[in-house]
Amino acid sequence: MLSQTAAWVFLIGAAPIAIWVAWSDMKYMRIPNKAVLALAAVFIATGLFVLPQSAYLWGLGLGAIVLVITFLMSSMGLIGAGDAKYAAAMAPFFVGANAGALFVIAASTILAAFVAHRVLKNTPFRSATADWASWEHAKFPFGLPMSGTLLFYLFSPILAAI
Repeated sequence: MLSQTAAWVFLIGAAPIAIWVAWSDMKYMRIPNKAVLALAAVFIATGLFVLPQSAYLWGLGLGAIVLVITFLMSSMGLIGAGDAKYAAAMAPFFVGANAGALFVIAASTILAAFVAHRVLKNTPFRSATADWASWEHAKFPFGLPMSGTLLFYLFSPILAAI
């Protein structure tokens, strides 16, 4: 688990980017490369100061491994290219995470995001966001639950200390 300091530093840097990604994926069904690079930069620039060196290096390695795996998945049409790149940029933040806890956060966030997106599609909220491509697109904007997973994970050490 991340220290509270690391969680705060990462959360402050990652939160605006995660919100940008979620919004962009819902509005355009696209995750901007600039957002992916910005998230990777947050880890690279701050991780060295808030993580032990070995964890930092493992985080970079984890990002590279996830990039290869998700690139192959994207090549096979299993996931979108933006989702693949975003997953790789997110991966270093999860270095040392409890896999079971991370799975629960991810599964819960995916389910909640899917239900919320489908429910809001049929409410007056939709008229305020009528130009969002995700309302009519055949695919679900996974940038939304991916961002939620990152934010809930980064917030968990802070919440545990309260």
